[in-house]
Amino acid sequence: MIKRIATLCVAGLFLAGCEPDGLADQLARDQAREAVRPVLAQRFPGVPLEPASDCVIDNASAAEILQLARASVTGLGPEDSQLVVEIATRPETVQCLLKDGLAPFLT
Repeated sequence: MIKRIATLCVAGLFLAGCEPDGLADQLARDQAREAVRPVLAQRFPGVPLEPASDCVIDNASAAEILQLARASVTGLGPEDSQLVVEIATRPETVQCLLKDGLAPFLT
């Protein structure tokens, strides 16, 4: 638990000044995925979690990623779950899901 908090703190400190593909950005994205997966599993049963969580994270803003990364450490609240659903239902995310998330299962 302490390791996760330390990782999140480091990610938060450096995310603003890092390039989108930097180490801190990747750490925050990885933490955020941990918050996204259970919400997707509950709200969208049957959706392949790995590609779907990638689509959600790829279509989230930096502030949203930080909120979800924080929630993965402190626990998901209703507002965090709602944020995942909001991001998942954006047109860009739906397109990603159709292209990358569900396509392998439709062929």
